[in-house]
Amino acid sequence: MNGQAAVPRVLKAGEGALLLEFDTAHEVAQAHGRLRAAAVEGVIELVPAARTIFVAYHPGIASPDDLTRAIFAAAPGSAPAAASASAPTEIPVVYDGPDLHEVAAATGLSVEEVVERHAAPLYVVAFCGFAPGFGYLDGLDPLLRLPRRGTPRTRVPAGSVAIADEFAGVYPGASPGGWHLLGSTDAVLWDVERVPPALLAPGTRVRFRPQPAPEVSPSR
Repeated sequence: MNGQAAVPRVLKAGEGALLLEFDTAHEVAQAHGRLRAAAVEGVIELVPAARTIFVAYHPGIASPDDLTRAIFAAAPGSAPAAASASAPTEIPVVYDGPDLHEVAAATGLSVEEVVERHAAPLYVVAFCGFAPGFGYLDGLDPLLRLPRRGTPRTRVPAGSVAIADEFAGVYPGASPGGWHLLGSTDAVLWDVERVPPALLAPGTRVRFRPQPAPEVSPSR
């Protein structure tokens, strides 16, 4: 967006709700951060998705027209999501994924370049979904953007660090999945004993930190 706020399409979504439509997940992430920072009067909740933000509001405080004007006025002047003052959440990664060499071949990069390009960006959680604790991370290097695997796996281990289309992500638990697996982490993405349970929430900034592979003791 080159520093400029995207102009959303605003749709009514029932009493006390609006739906803001955008063209890209990047626009969603940026607008969500700006709207959170603006704290628009009357807004109860903001729920980002791949191309939309669901806005729940209190009808007794704001009308749809008032809220629409406030949203358009607030978004351009407020801090974008990536300008959060909080430190990024670091996720240590051992780049030992079963698809690492296949991704390198598909992108024309070396394995080392794939690792470097995956770990370099400052990501922002655009939205969450698929499974509890799964964040869709905006900011993936364009050279690493590949479609999902033609044949999904029936089981992807918890902690798998993966990419698909325009997103990076980490599987919080073992599940089926069709993303390309680049590595693994011991970070706990979802813990019901933790407050909040999810390590990553919309707007969270994330950095991947490469780690050396653990040494394997020789068998006797």
